[in-house]
Amino acid sequence: MAGTEYIERVGHWAPGEQILWRYRGNGPLPGEAAPGPAPRPVHICRPVTVVQDTDELLAVWVAPGTECVKPVLADGTEVHDEPLATRYTAPRTTARSAWLGNGVLKLARPGDPWSVWLFWDPGWRFRSWYVNLEEPRTRWAGGVDSEDHFLDISVYPDHSWVWRDEDEFAQAQRVGLLAPRTAQRVREAGRAAVEVIRDWGAPFRDGWENWRPDPQWRVPALPDDWDRTPSPMAS
Repeated sequence: MAGTEYIERVGHWAPGEQILWRYRGNGPLPGEAAPGPAPRPVHICRPVTVVQDTDELLAVWVAPGTECVKPVLADGTEVHDEPLATRYTAPRTTARSAWLGNGVLKLARPGDPWSVWLFWDPGWRFRSWYVNLEEPRTRWAGGVDSEDHFLDISVYPDHSWVWRDEDEFAQAQRVGLLAPRTAQRVREAGRAAVEVIRDWGAPFRDGWENWRPDPQWRVPALPDDWDRTPSPMAS
């Protein structure tokens, strides 16, 4: 992601620490003809608990009921209730909202242009993995930042898989949220992820579907400065 020189250098977080998993908006800022080097405003923020953080993998848990920030239309309408033709051009704002469902485990390897999310049905019956194509995450003292790339992949226990949100990926290109070069890079990332799925590589083979959160972990709180810009790195 362009303009990430502001990100602080940090070490590894310990299991049980609470950080923020954030996504910045897509496309140019007001007055820009194309996305420039300045960081986009944060429009998605999820407080999470660190499960594992090593040189090979960051794993975090989004607990049920966690207060998060998500984009909504200016009148409060849910984004996905807006017709696709105007979904990305209608005025937006952000809203606080509790995370619904049974919680999500997110896995991300440094440098990968995707993260892998695990979903369970009630009773911890494993449902599926979800490959979220995104900009490789940048770390700062309070968490990680990325940029969502619209296109996704669902992966099932029988090793089958299917593309998701191809219509949104195409619409994002039509309205200028993804430049042609970026869209090409996202498609290449998707094909690389599919090869990992076909080979049943990490993390699909690693047994994370049997993982369970520590029952003593408390649900992280959403800080008032959830959208803060990290401090500049020391020169």
